[in-house]
Amino acid sequence: MQIFSHESPLYRDSLRTRNHNNGAYWYSVEICQHIIPRVKTERPWVTIGYDGQCFDHAIVFAHCNLYPHVYSYLAPFKDLVLVCSWPQQMEAVKQWGTPLFLPMSVDTKYVAKYRRPKDREACFAGRMEKCTTELKHTYGLEFVAEVERDVFLTELARYRKAYAIDRAAIEAKVLGCEVLPYDRRFPDPSFWRVLDSRDAAAILQDELDRLDS
Repeated sequence: MQIFSHESPLYRDSLRTRNHNNGAYWYSVEICQHIIPRVKTERPWVTIGYDGQCFDHAIVFAHCNLYPHVYSYLAPFKDLVLVCSWPQQMEAVKQWGTPLFLPMSVDTKYVAKYRRPKDREACFAGRMEKCTTELKHTYGLEFVAEVERDVFLTELARYRKAYAIDRAAIEAKVLGCEVLPYDRRFPDPSFWRVLDSRDAAAILQDELDRLDS
């Protein structure tokens, strides 16, 4: 089976100059651990973006939602399935393959191990580049960002409320935090559904079967 992931030598070498503490890296880890082994397909897999690295007919996780133009490197490759975690991403990437919506998922069993009593009020959780100027200047707001995942989950679990989107929002919900909206594109925090990566595998299998039928 062909897989380009966070474990591929090219990507691993790039981590010498880049921080791996981001959702894309950990999503790739969980895709490889819990989704790929549960999906029956002969297609190759691309679980993390790296310029020029793909295969014809591959299933590509296009989860760089803020900057869909980064996937222009996929243009030379044939018959791609592009897995999108935001429905609005599908239109942006359809020129490079067949888009498919799969809600973002996390390893809920792993995250739930970090639950603990709450002793702090509110934080921003996630990558600082996703934090708005308004939030950065909110008096007294604390930030849980760009640290090792175990530290991130340990600290996030202490808060009653979290400003978060994407994986950080799902992890916050698993940890019992109230997720607060801050991104104008997502005024309703219920958009962030708690979905285990093992259950996401079953959804992906159904969608692939539908495409191939």
